[in-house]
Formats: sequence, C-alpha cells, structure tokens
Amino acid sequence: CTEHPFCHLIDTLRSEQYEERRYFNLQKLSDVRYEKLPFCMRVLLESAIRKCDGLYIKTDDVSSILDWQTQQNQAEVAFSPARVLLQDFTGIPAMVDLAAMRDALAKQGVDPNLVNPRCPTDLIVDHSLQIDYSKCAIQSPPTPTDESHGAAVRSPAGRPSPRGSSSSGHSVQIENTPLLCPFHLQPVSEPETMIRNQEMELIRNKERLQFFKWCSKAFKNINVVPPDINAVHQVNLEYLCQVVQEGEGFIYPDSVVGTDSHTTMINGLGILGWGKHDVSYCVIFVSSAVNSNDHLRQAGIGGKFVEFFGPGVQQLSTPDRTTIANMCPEYNATVSFFPVDDVTLQHFKNTSTDHPLVVLEDYLKAIKLFRSYGDQSDEPQYSEVIEMNLSSIVPHVSGPKRPQDRVAVTCMKEDFINCLNEKVGFKGFHISKEKQATQVPFLHKGAEYNLAHGSVVIAAVISCTNNCNPSVMLAAGLLAKKAVEAGLTVKPYIRTNLVPGSGTVTHYLNTSGVLPYLRKLGFEVVGYGCATCVGNTAPLPESVVDAIKQGDLVACGVLSGNRHLEGRLCDCVRANYLASPPLVVAYAIAGTVSINLETEPLGVNLEGKDVYLRDIWPSKEEVNHTEENIVIASMFKELRSRMEKGSTFWNRLESAESALFPWDPKSTYIRCPSFFSKLVKVCTPQSIEGAYPLLFLGDKVTTDHISPAGSIARVSAAAKYLQSNLTPREFNSYGARRGNDDVMTRGTFASIKLQNRLIGKTGPKTLHIPSGQMLDVFEAAERYQRDGVPLIILAGKEYGSGSSRDWAAKGPYLMGVRAVIAESFEKIHRNHLVGMGIAPLQFLPGQNADSLELYGKERFTINLPQELTPRQQLTVKTSTGKSFSVTALFENDMDVAFFRHGGILKYVARSLLL
Repeated sequence: CTEHPFCHLIDTLRSEQYEERRYFNLQKLSDVRYEKLPFCMRVLLESAIRKCDGLYIKTDDVSSILDWQTQQNQAEVAFSPARVLLQDFTGIPAMVDLAAMRDALAKQGVDPNLVNPRCPTDLIVDHSLQIDYSKCAIQSPPTPTDESHGAAVRSPAGRPSPRGSSSSGHSVQIENTPLLCPFHLQPVSEPETMIRNQEMELIRNKERLQFFKWCSKAFKNINVVPPDINAVHQVNLEYLCQVVQEGEGFIYPDSVVGTDSHTTMINGLGILGWGKHDVSYCVIFVSSAVNSNDHLRQAGIGGKFVEFFGPGVQQLSTPDRTTIANMCPEYNATVSFFPVDDVTLQHFKNTSTDHPLVVLEDYLKAIKLFRSYGDQSDEPQYSEVIEMNLSSIVPHVSGPKRPQDRVAVTCMKEDFINCLNEKVGFKGFHISKEKQATQVPFLHKGAEYNLAHGSVVIAAVISCTNNCNPSVMLAAGLLAKKAVEAGLTVKPYIRTNLVPGSGTVTHYLNTSGVLPYLRKLGFEVVGYGCATCVGNTAPLPESVVDAIKQGDLVACGVLSGNRHLEGRLCDCVRANYLASPPLVVAYAIAGTVSINLETEPLGVNLEGKDVYLRDIWPSKEEVNHTEENIVIASMFKELRSRMEKGSTFWNRLESAESALFPWDPKSTYIRCPSFFSKLVKVCTPQSIEGAYPLLFLGDKVTTDHISPAGSIARVSAAAKYLQSNLTPREFNSYGARRGNDDVMTRGTFASIKLQNRLIGKTGPKTLHIPSGQMLDVFEAAERYQRDGVPLIILAGKEYGSGSSRDWAAKGPYLMGVRAVIAESFEKIHRNHLVGMGIAPLQFLPGQNADSLELYGKERFTINLPQELTPRQQLTVKTSTGKSFSVTALFENDMDVAFFRHGGILKYVARSLLL
C-alpha cells in the first residue's frame, strides 16, 4: 500500500459491533471541492482513487473528477466498476468471443487460461422467454429435438409432465417448479402454461446452457446464475446488489456496468450503474477499466448523470425510485441516481438479512455518501437544476411508435385519431378519412367479433420496467379484482400475458389474492424474462391477423415495457403503446386505445350499468396497505435460498472440463466467430479503396433496423441458412442464437421496416450495384466480400438511435462494412462502431448525401493516414470525380487505437500477444 499514490487516505472503520474494515477516506483529501461533488460523482472519485495504478487510472483522472465543472467538456476519465453484469442475450456473445480469443491465443502459443474477466462478473442466464403457450390459444409446437441427434427429447429430470398426463389425479411439488409457490409452497393460480413455456426454453436452449455451464467452470472471476430462476433485472435488485462491497482488503461502494439498458434500475438503491450493451465488455474483462468520457460531458442530455434531490425524494419509495432510474435511457441520461438515505436503509431492513447494515451506514457516513435531507450545509453543486412538482404529474402512455412520444391518457383518443390522419412518419399512419371507420368482422372460437383501427390485440404486463415496483403490479392486480367483480372481461382474441421479473412478483401477487383475478382476465404468468417487447410473444390467432390485413387496420399493442418500435411486437401490429401495468389491464378490458378513459366507460356491469375506470381504480391507501402486508423480508430470503440452490436441470447438465471450448461444427447455436481470423501481432490500418455502398439510408435509422431481434422470419437469409437442418418451428429467436455469428450476420439489416434508397421501397433488400440485382442485404454483402470489394453505408441524421445493441456493429463488421458516413450518430452506437473497427464518418455541417449530389451507386475511396488523430478531417473521393471532406468521429486516442487494431476484440487479444 505504501506505493499507492493515495495510501495516505487509507483509514480504518471501527466499531464494537463488527470487525475492523479498511477504506479510502475521501474526507482526508481536505479538499472543499469534494464537499460540493454530487453523490454519484463521489462514487466515481472513490473508484478512481482506490484503483489508481498510473496505467489505466491515473492521478489526472482524480483531479479531473474533483474539477469536473470546468473539465466536463474536455476531460475523460477511466472508471473501474465493482462488478460487471451480463444477461444471457448479451452474455453469450461476450463469452463466445472470450472463448474464441482463447483459441486464437492458444494457436499463438499463449496460455489460454490467461483470458479471464478481470472484473467480478455475474452472468444471469434467464433474460428472455419465448412464449409458446398462452391463454389465447396454446400453440402446438413440435416435440423439441436435440439437434445433434434429431431424436425427441424427454422432459429433463426434475421437470414436471404437462398437467393432466398423470393418472394419479393430483399434483406433486417438484423442485423449482411453479406448480406451488417456491417461497411458501402455497398453491399458485397459473396452470401448466408457465411450466410448459419454461420446459420448452430449457430443452430448445440446451446447447446454450451447456456452453454457460462450461463458462462457469473454465473462466475465473465469473458467477453464473442458473436458468429457470429469475430475470436479470430482478436478480440484480434482489440478490446481487450490496451498496457496499468488500474485496482486496477494503470496503468500497458497489457499482456496476451491465450489458443491458435496464442496469440503470440499480441507481434507485444508491448503486451507481449503467448499461453499455456493447463490445466494451472486453476492456472491462481484461483491463478492469472502461473509458467514460461521455459520462462526464454535459453538452446535451445524452450521457448526463442525473441526480435526484429535494423534499419530494423522501416521499418516493425505493420501488418508485428504481422504476424512475430504470427509465433514464428513455430521456437519454446515462444514470438517474438516488443517493442512499433513510428510505434506502429501511428497504434493506425490510428485505435483507445479508447486508451488514451497521457497516453500510457507518461507512457511507464516514465518506459522506449518505444523504441526509435535514443537513443542508453540504449541498452538492450541480451543473443544472430542474424542478419537478410531483403533484403536477398526470398519467401518460407513450407511442404509437417511439418511447419518447408521450400522450396524456385523457388525450389518448384524440391523439390516436390524429395519428391516423398524419402522413406516415414517427407518429402518423396516413389512413384516409373514409377508411377510418372500417370494421372487419371475424370468427374466433365460434363467436363473431369486430376489429377496427385502434383495436387492442396484444396486452402484456412484462418484466423489464415495472416489476421492480410492487405498488404498480399490485395496482394492476387490484384493478383486475375490481373489474372481475364488476363483471368486466377481456375479449378472448387479445393476446394477453403476464411475464414477471421474478418469483418474488408471483409470490406477492398470489399471496395478496389478486393473481386469480389477473388470470381471469387472461393475464396469467407464462414465465420469467423478456418476451413481448423483444418480439417473443406467441403468434396472434390467424383470424385476427387475417382481419387486420383485410381491413389494413392499425391494430394496437399495449405493454408495460420500455421498447415498442413499430413492428417489434408483431409485424402486423403497427401501433404500440407503453403504459403502466394497471393501464395495460384497463386498455385490454376496453379493447381499444381509441377511448377517453376519463369520460367513456370501459364496459357494462352485470346490471347493464356503465363501468368507468375511476370505478375500479384502486386507491393509494389500498395499494399501500396491501404492499406493507405482503412485500416482506421472507420473500427475499427464500429467493436467495432458491437461487443459491439452483435447479435440478442445471445441476445435472453436463459440460466439458477443458480450458478450450470444444466447438461443435454441427451446432446452430454456438459457433466460433471469425473476429480473430489472421490475428497477427502488428496491425496497420489500410485506406478504403473503391468501396460500394451496401445501403443508402435516411434519418433515424434505429438499432432495431440494424440488429437482429425477435423471431426469425421464414423468408429471411437466416431462415435459408437454418432450414437445411431445422424446420421453421425449430428456428427459435435471434436472441437465442446470438452465439452463432452466421445467423446473426444474416439477420443484420433484416428489418421489414428498413427503408433503403437504393431500391426505393421498404424491406430487407438492397441493390448489388455491379450486377444490378436486388438481393437480401446479407446476400449482397456476401457477394461483395467474395469479390474483395469493401463496403460503406450512407445515412442521414441520428444513425443508430434506439436501444443499444452490440450486434448493430458486429453484424455490419462481419458483412464487410468498413465505414458509415452519416449526418450524425447516436453516441452509444458511434462507440460500438469504433469498438468493432468501423469508422464513423460525419458529413461536415450543412452537408449531406443530397447536398453533395450523391446517388449511392458510386465507388468511394477514403484515405486513412498512418498518423490518424481524433476528429481528424478525411477526404472522400468518388468514382464520378466528386471529392468532399468528412470528420472521423474518433473522440480520443483510445478510439484511434481500437480502430487501428480492427476493434476492441483484436486490441485486447494483441495486448496478450506482446
């Protein structure tokens, strides 16, 4: 410790109630600037001081944080989180990349065991759930097969047979199955739906699970949370969070960087965390530090740290705080931080027996990380203060296509009609006046119904946004109870489901007595994980789909998630709205979004009287009373026990015992990617010569347009690849096959909503310019690569907006894209492109493809100098004789280094070769 530049700050925490702990006492800095730092910045400062090694983290980083108000637009600092959080969708490509890196280094004579996460890493296997069974109509999937043998697979040991298959006439509790409540063995109201969905998930994803099991044994410093337990967001909140961590002889604040946008939920508990969802996990794994310059820059809302303070904060429960913190990506902040206070401490007292609360409180107070609203003497200084009056907030939904387009519930009907009238765009559908009253009759299960514009066909209470908040989930259940008691129903053709984030939610919904009422309305638990919002919902009834197509109807989905871009839920559902769980239930009952819930009735009761939303909306007192009596510490204690025990399926799952993963060439789930092909010690970037545009795109191309997500369309390039060995029913989803780069590359730019100016229509097609043929985007890219032709992409403003996704950069890279020339980039996606070795090039101000008269069929040459510098202007020449300048959006020397090496993955691998 004497060699540590800040060893003079080391202090000891002493008390008769616990053993001594060492820590870096930031108050010993005796720097008035520390007293004025926002609390979230104090966490960054503590990490920088504790991890300062002169290499990855330097004393200049400490100075920059202390002087953040003057350095915020210039300085960049390195941040070393306490831990890394991976969910299965992003975790599997991360671990596949590391496994491939081990192979590449072993071929160079390097010990593969050197490749391990440096930062403690938690990988939660349960994240997504494909819904095969739901109340609307249980699907008839084929008997799952083991692809390596093609034989039918029996139910794994420890899993139940479908209910009704036993002649004994009664059910038996089987370990870790939800037939009985996993917490107190109380009967749970959902039928075999959830069991079948989970069983299908375990069987169809066996290869992936075997790979995760291998990772848990082969890599050091990684903890794998088994499947069939909980979704990543809830695991982070209910099990992994510590507020104060202990390691390497010190105690220090908990912090986390995750590969999921919902990681920000943890900030509601005073734990600094955000989701990167990109390839930078390799830097975190190997160097244990990530560059966070964009997190200190305050020029614009993107990348800001938001910290809440004021008397209103004390009125927010921790579940309310976690919900608000979770939504920060929707208002473009990096984090939305609630410092630890008395409310936070009370939460842990109610829910945890593992946290050393006395140590936690003493330590945070010792370094002034505990928020006391009674003491106003040391108020932090902020770059900007925005006042919000909680009493002025009114209920909103957002949609119909983007999460940032809020609509007051009282204005919903008027706004939807306006959307029908507007031209096709971010809100408009351009339905002519004479067709807006169209109604299409159809039959469902022998009864006749009508669909119209605004009809709700999907209603889902899902895990990602609201399940961290018992009050809104209980409100949905209490509303369902009152609705059922009033005789209200949900039309049976509406695809309804309830996908909680964890068994904790199932427990309190069941124990409070509301789960049977939710199920009565069709909201039965179908499993745990992300489902509807990533396109994994079960197909709509064919009669509904036919009616939508027949009337060219703008059908609607309503969900309690935070992602709902057009076509994402279902390709025939054009309008999708985000809403709170009780409002999801309300719109499902109404059967339409074209309703004013304040003035129009949801339906009629048994006596034929109108029932309004206000008649069944539960009061705050009802919700609070139920929450206080149901959400108790025993739920969390039992959850921890269940997680640590694991499942019989996982415990019995076999996997290899080797440092190198035994790749199966026949596997369609796990394949060794080609990122490290021809890996050499020295890499010199080459200029881009004679490149063709693969795509010519417009404004606001989102990562949903770029990255593979949801189900695999049967006419897609990925389907053509899979169908040689599998039936369409066995394709599974893109998310499940993220460990197969062949599938993911073929799914890149496969969106049905992609608008490519080279072909002049919507769809996943492009023009192969030399031949003049219109091909799938992948097929065109494959032909270009075969001919040795580099590729670029031309785009407009905000290229790469939407949720961050690593494959939005990986896919284009594997297609042979060397550069993207656009008017502007979404910041996170720009980082992703750099991280994969793709040059993000920006037109000069006032210029774009149209002003430069580019028609997209030219060949482009971009000279890359040997001494490339951040934000350097480069010259682009075309085959038609035009020449123009672009700015290379490399923000710092590290960006340049990543690009010169061909991306982060190769940069890390070469660092181990030297």
